[in-house]
Amino acid sequence: MSVFQTFGFRSLIIGALFVPIALLGGCSALRIGYGAAPDLVYWRLDGYVDFNSAQTARVRDAIGQWFAWHRRTQLPDYAAQLARAQAEVLADTTAARVCEWQGQVVKRAHIAFDRIAPAAAEVMLTVTPEQIGYLDARYAKFNAEFRDDFLQPEPRKRAEENLKRAVDRAETLYGRLDDAQRARLADGLARSPFDAELWFAERRQRQLDVLLMLRKLTAGKASREQALAELHGYVERLERSPREPWRRYSERLAEFNCGLGASLHNATTPAQRRTAAQKLAGWEADLRAIAAAPAAADPN
Repeated sequence: MSVFQTFGFRSLIIGALFVPIALLGGCSALRIGYGAAPDLVYWRLDGYVDFNSAQTARVRDAIGQWFAWHRRTQLPDYAAQLARAQAEVLADTTAARVCEWQGQVVKRAHIAFDRIAPAAAEVMLTVTPEQIGYLDARYAKFNAEFRDDFLQPEPRKRAEENLKRAVDRAETLYGRLDDAQRARLADGLARSPFDAELWFAERRQRQLDVLLMLRKLTAGKASREQALAELHGYVERLERSPREPWRRYSERLAEFNCGLGASLHNATTPAQRRTAAQKLAGWEADLRAIAAAPAAADPN
């Protein structure tokens, strides 16, 4: 989302919005995680680009203002969504409804991106050739980690890791899955169109897109408006790739995943659904408490 979206930072901002809800088990962990998020986002971004002192001040200020806005205006909306989810999670669902929920997440990510984009565009204009080279090297490091995580040479090992990730995500919400539910998930993943090699190829193209954009902006005297237009264009290409094979693949995968999510949910027990509702209620209460707490600084 900005210099954030550009360097792969869209995922960081989305993480700041939703990862605490998805990954932190306890209420106190959510509140602590959100409070620490501005520093964590800055450190992650700095790991991509190695900001200089002037950039550091600007980026930290932009992140701080964004989180103050986000706390005040967005968290109550997220809490309301979680309240609605508590009722729905107790009943069966459909693939279409799962996709609708995902669409709600994307809609809110757009709002978050629009808020940070102008500040990010300004930072993009200050990036140096050395920092672009540093970013390229960081991409190489993260790509090697991606290969280790998703591109294991042995198909059996790759399938095991995919299943482990899926089980971990499901158990974050429902609690422990039984053997039959794990088998259902494994069977679904075996039929999935997920293609890690294709994902990696698209990932690398997006990285090259970022590098090209930054070199273009910093080679001349680009304006803030030009930088913002380039940034929005990049985000549009993220959401609708210019590469038709990837578009067709991602549409198939999204549809399949919605169906798999609905199938797993409909196989959960009443006790697991109550566990999910309780977790959603806890996260809702946390978000409302975070939104209501006085902030050290709350710029308009």
